[in-house]
Amino acid sequence: MNKAEIYQILKATLIIIVVLIIQSCSTKTFDTSEELMSYIQQPEHGYLHTKTVNGVDFSVLYKPTDLLVDQELTDEEVSIVDSLRDQYGKYLYFTLSMSKNNQELLSNVAGNKQQFGAMVNELAFGMEQKVHLYTPQKDTIAMADYIYPRMYGMSRATTMLFVYPREENIENKEYLNITIEDLGFYTGEVKFKIPTEIINNEPKIQFK
Repeated sequence: MNKAEIYQILKATLIIIVVLIIQSCSTKTFDTSEELMSYIQQPEHGYLHTKTVNGVDFSVLYKPTDLLVDQELTDEEVSIVDSLRDQYGKYLYFTLSMSKNNQELLSNVAGNKQQFGAMVNELAFGMEQKVHLYTPQKDTIAMADYIYPRMYGMSRATTMLFVYPREENIENKEYLNITIEDLGFYTGEVKFKIPTEIINNEPKIQFK
């Protein structure tokens, strides 16, 4: 191996080390899930995005992996943190909340039996056709799952969790787009631009 080859290897190694240092420095760590949740709910940190269209309030929140890990843990199970991170880290998690008049969407159509039934069906079974995640190059990321917990008018918003696979090279994208099609409230398509920086450098919990 000549000097030029050794130089190139050393140069590549140095670049990798610098990148790892930068990433580690930019990753925030919190002692509890409550602290982490408080941090991501502050819009200036880039995890929470909100819009109001035709009286309907929309918010999209990216949930870091460790929030899902924390839900699975008990105090005696800290040893399985890494395996849970591997399990949940294969996916991206977004919470979508929608409300009108400070109420769930269903509460706003409760007086129309036909419309109420149609919306219940759509929220429970049809959101895969209404919510879309795609790259700047218009490549769609297929939804893996979504969870819609019925709150029966006990909540001020319709809140759902959407799950997408963490596709390869996502860190090379500048941002991802999330769109919500009109759900019958004349909002048109509502679009959010999610910077991938918040995903690549998502905060963690210091599990003890």
